[in-house]
Amino acid sequence: MRMRPTLSWTPDASLPPGTTDLGPVADALSTGDVLVLSGAGLSTESGIPDYRGEGGSLSRHTPITYQDFTAGAQARRRYWARSHLGWRTFGRARPNAGHRAVAAFGRHGLLSGVITQNVDRLHQAAGSDGVVELHGSLDRVVCLSCGDVSARRELARRLEEANAGFAPVAAAINPDGDADLTDAQVGDFHVVPCTVCGGILKPDVVFFGETVPPQRVARCRALVDGATSLLVLGSSLTVMSGLRFVRQAARAGTPVVIVNRDPTRGDQHAVTRVALPLGTALTAVAERLGIPVHDPAPV
Repeated sequence: MRMRPTLSWTPDASLPPGTTDLGPVADALSTGDVLVLSGAGLSTESGIPDYRGEGGSLSRHTPITYQDFTAGAQARRRYWARSHLGWRTFGRARPNAGHRAVAAFGRHGLLSGVITQNVDRLHQAAGSDGVVELHGSLDRVVCLSCGDVSARRELARRLEEANAGFAPVAAAINPDGDADLTDAQVGDFHVVPCTVCGGILKPDVVFFGETVPPQRVARCRALVDGATSLLVLGSSLTVMSGLRFVRQAARAGTPVVIVNRDPTRGDQHAVTRVALPLGTALTAVAERLGIPVHDPAPV
């Protein structure tokens, strides 16, 4: 599956507006075997902005493509300077009420799985198990030459040592962990190589223009096939890598329920779209089902 840089789409004006009725969400969960598909909107209450919502990062920032990243050293210098600065904030983000509610649903046996388009690992930090990271995770780094996978915290330490005193003030942090910096702020930022082979390091995430591993896609398709319903949380579904699972569910007659404040590219396939903030909505559903939502253990 190849992710194309689809950055916008036009909502279907003929579709009904979102509702505030949480009944369909609670009904789906009470049946059990619900598959969650989450997007950037679930993490906004943790201080990580989304791409396309109100104040979304795409209004000022275009994510780097795989082709740009691999094309030249200057593009990689700019990316790693911005990403290194962004990681200082991104890596400290904590789960919010929405993540905690999803984890609570899982603990009570209501979910068949969680697929996330996010790269922040906040689902896992909240206590969710078996999360499929469709687009990878920023807390890992992979070498494009030898395939070695290492911890982001170790790369952060090496970058700190190689760039003593690097502390520009970013205009904003983006959903992919990238910080908004000017070229002047990037300056001569020093990028470090793989410690195994000296190759090019890249975050273990799927960039625009890059292919999602086929085995990961197959696992997600199997989860969709086995679900009684698909619950989409905080995703505009603009990118085909997530939308295709909504279409798959709809073709099979599996109900799709969406919780997202703004219209999504998948609304036509959904039985309803609840237009409420995720933390508020999911906490209310948990209360309706008599499920306590706990804070995760400190890390």
